[in-house]
Amino acid sequence: MKRWTVVFRALANINRLRILRMLISGKHMTVTEIAAELEISLTATSNHLTILKDLDVLEAHGTEGHVFYFVNTDMPDDFRRIIAVAVRK
Repeated sequence: MKRWTVVFRALANINRLRILRMLISGKHMTVTEIAAELEISLTATSNHLTILKDLDVLEAHGTEGHVFYFVNTDMPDDFRRIIAVAVRK
């Protein structure tokens, strides 16, 4: 039950769902690109990305001075099932 509380709390924020919607297609985006698309601060965006990354929903890869975020293809099954429904367009 505790795990589901964490899952739903993480996905209860509209901006985190919007981030997942942006990245679910396989895109790799920087925090700056994501913040611009969401029209929220870099700090808020970074906090959302950290939450999703800490839960193994997102991964990050640094190259040429930039960190790119993308969906973890090996994310936990509980997130995978919920995200399949939650981020439908």
